[in-house]
This record gives sequence, structure tokens and C-alpha cells, in this order.
Amino acid sequence: MKIAIAILNWNGLSLLKNHLKVVIEKSNDSSIYIIDNNSTDNSVEFLRKNFPEVQIIKLKENFGFAEGYNLGLKQIKEEIVCIMNNDVEVSDNWLEPIKKKFIEKPNSIVQPTIMNFNKKEYFEYAGASGGFIDKFGYPYCRGRIFYTLEKNINQYSDGKIFWASGACMFIPKRIFYELGGFDISFFAHMEEIDLCWRGFNKGIECFSSTSSVVYHVGAATIKEKANKNYLNYRNSLMMLTKNLPLNSLLYVLLIRFILDMISAIRYLLLARIDLSLSIVKAHLSYFKKANMILRNRDKSLKKENYYGIQSIVYNYFILGKKNFFSL
Repeated sequence: MKIAIAILNWNGLSLLKNHLKVVIEKSNDSSIYIIDNNSTDNSVEFLRKNFPEVQIIKLKENFGFAEGYNLGLKQIKEEIVCIMNNDVEVSDNWLEPIKKKFIEKPNSIVQPTIMNFNKKEYFEYAGASGGFIDKFGYPYCRGRIFYTLEKNINQYSDGKIFWASGACMFIPKRIFYELGGFDISFFAHMEEIDLCWRGFNKGIECFSSTSSVVYHVGAATIKEKANKNYLNYRNSLMMLTKNLPLNSLLYVLLIRFILDMISAIRYLLLARIDLSLSIVKAHLSYFKKANMILRNRDKSLKKENYYGIQSIVYNYFILGKKNFFSL
């Protein structure tokens, strides 16, 4: 089984310099592709000069995370694709547990354990040991709930998860396109959760592989926190509208609106006006798109049992439950 490692890059020259060599050295018998979103920082020239073994897929403009992968993966011939950020470093033999998982579950999506590059004993925010969502669409992970990151003391084992992180996830190319790829209207953030949710509705399972470990720097490309906040809130609302059963959609969106406005007020009290406004902007943008999203919903059955708990917000902020096993 040969795996293609597809790394999306946009003006990430410094990240490629810091991390690509280790990925190449520790990914035996795999093909490495860089999908370049029309970088202007000499990324492509650097790759051609220093890593001739890497295959470069150069796109004509910056298509963002979602469409960048949708276009780039079409030029990859391998059956299993690893979608990986350019700020990820890998560990020894990290691909072997992944291959074993695909032998057991060939039609699945798999995520390795994602650790913090700068504090290597801690899980990393974007995925940790596998993701879940609550009834109202708020994501959380084994090893990370909101602002709390756990140390990895081998407390989690391989198992079924709801979503795999776009920082590093493995998916058969055939399934990626059968599910329609990433939703390009998301541009960036939450598109991997949406993809996994669409897979869940169609019987595609996600798994964690805890013995495969990678290290993620995190938030290395989009540094504007207000913009990231805007995309996360807007895309989450879009994802709910696409994937929820219609009989629960209105109720969930109403509660979600209330919770998001409480979050916006909280940011105001913390003197983070930019983050507060980003939530308001996200809702305004969503309401402009809502009718179109509803019209474009696919015809697959939308399952009711998508969530792990009713409200991660209530459990974390009211009950003070800060780690996964306390939920």
C-alpha cells in the first residue's frame, strides 16, 4: 500500500524549510506532493532546488484550503492520500499503524495522534486524539476541550471518532471525491469536520490511530485571529445547515444563535471587540447564504446520532469539566 502525502502550501517557505526534510526522511515508500496555492515567496523555487524528489502541483491562484485540495488531489495517482499541513513534523514509523488501520478498515478516514510541536508532551489544539461535536455543532477532541489541552499519558486508545483533523488526516482518494471533496464555500476552517459529517451520514467511519504520532505547530498560516474566528463560526453554521436532520435544524440553530451571542458578549467584556464583531459578522454572512445552503442540501439521510454530548459549552464553562473522560 503506497500513500501519497499531500501538503498544501501558500507562502510557507519558512515552514517548508523547517519541517519538510523530516517528513521526507521518515515517510519511507510514500510519495510527497506539494500543492502550491500560487505562492509569491519563492516556495516553488526552493523546492525544485533542494527537494527534487518532491512532486509539485502548482495552482494558478490561492484557492484556499478547501478548493486547493480539491484541485490538487486530482493530480495524485495513489489510492490513499494524507492531507497534511505544511507546519507538521512526523515521528519514526508513523505510517505503519496507518497502513494497518486501512488493511482493517479500507473504506474509512484515519487520523494520527496530533501533538503540540512546541510542547511535545501535550496534545495539539487542531485534532489532538480525534474529534467529536456536541448537539449544537461545537467541536471538541479527545485531549482538547476549548482552551484546555491535556498531556498525553497514553490515556487514549485506537477507536472510532466523529471527525479527523485537516492538519493531518488519511482518506482514500475515491471516498474523498465520492463525498464531493471539501466544500469550497468554507475557504478554510471546519471543512474537514463537514467532510467527515457527510461521510458519517453515508456510513463512512472515522478512526484514530494513537500509535501514529505527528507534531503540529498550529495557526501558522492564518494569523489574523478575528478572521479565523469569523470563519470558524460562519462555517460551523453552514455545516449544521447542510448536515442536520431538518426536524431538528431550527431548534439547534436557535440555541446556537443564543450561545454565540453570549460568546460575543463575553469577548466584549474581555475588551476583544474584534473577536466579538467577528461572530456578529459570521452570523450575518451565514443568514445571507442560508436559503442557498438549504436548497443545495444533498439527498442523503441525515442521522440523528451525530453528537457525543448535548452541550460541550455547558459541560466546560458551567460544570467545569475540562477533560474528555469527565464528560
